[in-house]
Amino acid sequence: MQRRHFITTLAATIAATLPAPAAGAPKRRILLRSSWQTVNIGDIGHTPGALRLLEKHLPDVEITLWPSSVDRGVRELLLAAFPKLRIVEGDVDDDLKPTTPALTEAFAQCDLLVHGSGPNLMSWRHLDAWRKIGKPYGIFGITFDPLGGGKGGDWEGGTLDERSAKIAVLPLNNIKVAERPVFEDASFIFLRDTLTMAYLRRQLPNLRHTAFGPDATFACDLRDDAKADAWMKANGLEDKKFICVIPRLRWTPYHTMDGKAATEADKIKDAVNARTRAADHAGLREMIIRWVRETGMKAVVCPEMTYQVQLGKEELIDPLPDDVKSHLVWRKTYWLNDEATSVYRKASAVVSLENHSPILALAQGTPILFVRQPTDTIKGQMWRDLEVGDWFLEVDDASGDALWSRLSAIHADPVKAVAKARAIHQRALDLGRTMVEVTSQNLKS
Repeated sequence: MQRRHFITTLAATIAATLPAPAAGAPKRRILLRSSWQTVNIGDIGHTPGALRLLEKHLPDVEITLWPSSVDRGVRELLLAAFPKLRIVEGDVDDDLKPTTPALTEAFAQCDLLVHGSGPNLMSWRHLDAWRKIGKPYGIFGITFDPLGGGKGGDWEGGTLDERSAKIAVLPLNNIKVAERPVFEDASFIFLRDTLTMAYLRRQLPNLRHTAFGPDATFACDLRDDAKADAWMKANGLEDKKFICVIPRLRWTPYHTMDGKAATEADKIKDAVNARTRAADHAGLREMIIRWVRETGMKAVVCPEMTYQVQLGKEELIDPLPDDVKSHLVWRKTYWLNDEATSVYRKASAVVSLENHSPILALAQGTPILFVRQPTDTIKGQMWRDLEVGDWFLEVDDASGDALWSRLSAIHADPVKAVAKARAIHQRALDLGRTMVEVTSQNLKS
């Protein structure tokens, strides 16, 4: 309660101090560096979430998106939802100069750059290029895990508590020299988990403004109810009479997704996946069996990433008994955020080994269970920071009994569960508003 009161009070205080734009003042412009990839509806969701926050709380500010990737229909998705959005593409050269006329113009016209949410500082060279032109910039809701991605040969990972203990004793010169000025000169940095925040504050004590700011995907509200309803009808799904379950490997197999030869690191990750995939999904399988047999309702196995379409069939459908399989719906194709969100909206609950489908579900008032794997980064701490309680589990604790006890409680009292989901989402939105208000303070009037 004290944390929620602090968040609400802080947001209100900042809002009260913001100057109103002067009549006839020049248009304020933000360059949003985001849209990291399109094989993951989580990475897609960062961008419309940030755009919605900015549009809602800074309606008079013009936003330009500088993406890494907007293929697979994502460009069209964004422009349909944000018709005023301008998209510019390009890179920076060895001298940190924009490589396209459109990006050069954006550098000249925009007043502030915002680095969108992500698993890391995704574009530190691009921020460095912006930093060198002397304009302000900031960072929205990132994780910066010094042990993530197998760094230092740590291919097995660990629980959040184990990672936290290791991070706390890292040397003070742990951040790369080239990246330190980018952090130190940022006008504001919002970290999507408090473990990242503590690490950065310890490593770089002179940062201008750091605070907890969750993933911008919490503000993503894109929906396609017509497409979702048609798919649900074709698969015999009824409103609030099914759950969605999302699988995940401990390491994303990018080399197989991209059709590339495996590196030595890939081979190590593949071995970890092969050894753990069955066990990581065992609890989910047992939970699905209990759900089907005790409620008579259906379960949808669906992806957050492209590779999970086949993974879901192999780990969550094929091993099940025939009486349960008859109640399973396999999403046979990848989907985008709007259709997925509309389906999650109609579900009784979303149970996921991935982080972002639960976010999209909570934004629609749908209860969730999130199961974290040891190789995932410390971004899982965000769920503790948002006070989700027993809706968060480490995978080694996510037995069928543990998952079913939580899911059956949601099923037994859906009104209470929906209220909890909405409260979690509102806490995230309150923090998102604060991120935008701090952004506004750093825009020229």
